[in-house]
Amino acid sequence: MILDGYRSPWATEELDDLRDLARIFLEKEAVPHQTRWAEQHGVDRDFWRKAGDAGLLCTSIPEEYGGGGGTFAHEAVIAEEQARVADDAWANSVHSTIVAHYVNAFGTEEQKRRWLPGMASGDLVGAIAMTEPTTGSDLQRVRTRARRDGDDYVVNGSKTFISNGTHCDVLVIVARTSDEPGGRGLSLVVAETDGLPGFERGRVLEKIGMHGQDTRELSFVDMRVPAANLLGGVEGRGFGQLMAQLPQERLVIAVTAAAAAEAAVRQTVAYAKEREAFGQDLLSFQNTRFVLAECAADALAARTLVDSCITRHVAGELDAPTASLAKFWCTDVQNKVVDRCLQVFGGYGYVMEYPIARMFAAARVQKIYGGTNEIMKELVARSL
Repeated sequence: MILDGYRSPWATEELDDLRDLARIFLEKEAVPHQTRWAEQHGVDRDFWRKAGDAGLLCTSIPEEYGGGGGTFAHEAVIAEEQARVADDAWANSVHSTIVAHYVNAFGTEEQKRRWLPGMASGDLVGAIAMTEPTTGSDLQRVRTRARRDGDDYVVNGSKTFISNGTHCDVLVIVARTSDEPGGRGLSLVVAETDGLPGFERGRVLEKIGMHGQDTRELSFVDMRVPAANLLGGVEGRGFGQLMAQLPQERLVIAVTAAAAAEAAVRQTVAYAKEREAFGQDLLSFQNTRFVLAECAADALAARTLVDSCITRHVAGELDAPTASLAKFWCTDVQNKVVDRCLQVFGGYGYVMEYPIARMFAAARVQKIYGGTNEIMKELVARSL
């Protein structure tokens, strides 16, 4: 297949070994459990520790804090392998690529040593609470408040659509710590949730797809968090911290999208070679051949865009508009390609036991979270 002849320019033998490790681990520990995880709306808690034992958590966090000492390329390899086995349950990108990097980039030395080793081992699971029932992409309208009271912050508010909401032990909360308007009054406060009074896990949300990924509502009622848990130790820096980390979040979404598109093409080509209709296999029909040729072209284009962004990001040169561009374009491609591939499967494409059906359902949210694609296009347009 044409996709087999392309090798990412950032690939190395070390990353190839990590890719093999991730694939073997996921095929053994994740693929067989997708149906059960979907039914229970979350992965097993012990799965996080297994991933930690395998060295698949926090691979781009420095070794001195328990991480793998790698780069974003290491995280990208794991995200790609998840997409290729159609695992949409394990929210490792939230844990390792997003939450751990907020702590690593902005945490005090004490905060890093307190939380990162446990996140790397899987003893602690990370989540970030941005979105509220009335606040989505516009983070400057966050209403959750953290009021200073002596040596504590008293936190009140609610969050929704929180990935890892069931298992999270370390929760980064976007909260308003002053009456300064817009983003100037925001800070990031970290809650250690185990046995924490006032911390409540709300209902698990019934989603269109990603049924195995625990996504739920959280609420805080006079929840006391030590003032020492203010990320970075200075109030009012939350919005800037969010803006600094969002490009990486958007890039990992693009990575997943490109890999999912490629996986959909591979699965559909294999199916079209085996499935017969009117006395011949589906791939013999010109329409099927043309559709899959176009899908392969789209998938390869998405992959090369992502590879360019990964190369720039590892070099510290990726800007926010380019990450936003990759996010909206690759997720649009993912949705288009997966939809067209599902059509080739016919009725079987609508049955959840086929990975293409789960991939179709999981793809839709990619255009929403991490900032809607409409917001991404606005950010790109401002840079023109």
